[in-house]
Amino acid sequence: MSPDNKPPVCKLMDYGKYKYEQQKKANEARKKQKVIEIKEIKMRPTIDDHDYDVKMKAMKRFFDEGDKVKVTLRFRGREMAHQHLGMELLTRVQKDTEIFAKLEQYPKMEGRQMMMVLAPR
Repeated sequence: MSPDNKPPVCKLMDYGKYKYEQQKKANEARKKQKVIEIKEIKMRPTIDDHDYDVKMKAMKRFFDEGDKVKVTLRFRGREMAHQHLGMELLTRVQKDTEIFAKLEQYPKMEGRQMMMVLAPR
């Protein structure tokens, strides 16, 4: 609309077509956005080296996709008496992923599980 002109000029438009185009733009924008998921990696405090390497490879893949990773350690039976082993393992995970991930939530105990959350850099 141009109210400054003599006589004022206005453009007639199809409102349904306008609404349709707005909806198309919104859908296109929604397609481009990335939804960040939280992937979970479960371990035990007595995990072996090769199993640990497999888990680290999966973690790296998750970070490359842009997802967060929740590392969960499960303690069973007498393992609860050796929670320091679990803490050492989570510290090792943090150091190994330091290049491509940052610590978002520090390791903490919840019942029989110790967990921490890592986010991609």
